[in-house]
Amino acid sequence: MDLRDATTEDVDGIRETALASLTASYGHALSEDLLADAVETWYDAEEVAENLTGEDAVFVVAVEDGDVVGFVQSYLSRRREPVGELDWLHVHPDHRGKGIGDDLLHRAETELLELGAERIEGRVLDANEAGAEFYEGEGFTDIGERRVEIGGEPFVEHVFARFPAGGGEQVLTEARVMEDGQQVYVAYDEADRASIAPFYATYDDRERTERMGYICGNCGSFHVTVDTMDRVQCADCGNKRKASRWDAAYL
Repeated sequence: MDLRDATTEDVDGIRETALASLTASYGHALSEDLLADAVETWYDAEEVAENLTGEDAVFVVAVEDGDVVGFVQSYLSRRREPVGELDWLHVHPDHRGKGIGDDLLHRAETELLELGAERIEGRVLDANEAGAEFYEGEGFTDIGERRVEIGGEPFVEHVFARFPAGGGEQVLTEARVMEDGQQVYVAYDEADRASIAPFYATYDDRERTERMGYICGNCGSFHVTVDTMDRVQCADCGNKRKASRWDAAYL
């Protein structure tokens, strides 16, 4: 088994691995149509090519006998401190149990740390018990949870983090005041990657009991809209995020 940087020629293998992995991990919770639509949306050739060109992107495939059997897609998110975000970590179900997930994680983590990451984060839906066990076995800590919506249904998502340099604390929840004088709390550990800079989740109290919306990490504006496909866009600077993804580990 070899690890190498992904290329546009790997699109078909990436899509096949993603669909097989998603089905194995979520076939009991999500419909076949929803999973297939997700892969079609997230892994078309143009989308993969765009994700490969980012200077802060780390996209690695595991190849065995010429076939893609796993991949990790990650990037450096420049928050208050730089964070290595594990966007996806898939291993084909026919190749699980061989340590491929460990190797992919360690390769991505090494490159993210070289880019300047001070901690590594991954997100796992509550329905993916194997994914949570994987992160816990790798020394990650469950630092919180939030609710996400998939296909019109609510799910709980756990955030796992590891601080390779030792120490470290969960990112601050910062009090901010909106233009109308209303106080909100920005959760810097709940960042969604976007075209220019991340969007950060906002809440109406420090304990994060009631979600409000987003603040734009590029210009600091609260004028952020979300459409029915969960696309996010800043009305002031044009920063935008495509339709949301879910879960970083399907092992």
